[in-house]
Amino acid sequence: MSKEKEVLLNEEIEAREVRCIGDDGTVYGVISSDEALNIAYRMGLDLVLIAPDAKPPVCKVMDYSKFRYQQEKKKKEAKKKQKVIDIKEIKLSLKIAQNDINYKVKHAIEFLEEGKHVRFRVFLKGREMATPEAGAELLEKVWAMVENIAQRDKAPIFEGRYVNMLVFPKKG
Repeated sequence: MSKEKEVLLNEEIEAREVRCIGDDGTVYGVISSDEALNIAYRMGLDLVLIAPDAKPPVCKVMDYSKFRYQQEKKKKEAKKKQKVIDIKEIKLSLKIAQNDINYKVKHAIEFLEEGKHVRFRVFLKGREMATPEAGAELLEKVWAMVENIAQRDKAPIFEGRYVNMLVFPKKG
């Protein structure tokens, strides 16, 4: 069984009376479910329960396979139009040398020029956990090096053993 809620079709509909609507918008009104099923079969279509909680339940006469196909097509179109955000992560430590910072920032600038987001993380070990401000200072130093081509999501944040900062490319 799929994750989606199953739709009741044709003989699966157990209500005695239903409010019936045609595929072309024709309103048949409140009729017995057998009569609605006969209407659907005469037209060569399916009777689909669309509002089971209504009083009486609402059914629609439609081509269910065509309806499902169109729904899948809409999902695929929506998925095509989605933009996937790629986040690259650059890890630093408090005891990093300046030339290593420059090297890592150079890579971050390349990622930003490609349109990717970059997360800088300072890992705190042992006693470094007592001073997370030192990690924030290091990230501020890094921010000064990339602020001309990037925007900062927010100031460095202390999360667990890490101090994080997310930057993304400037628009335009």
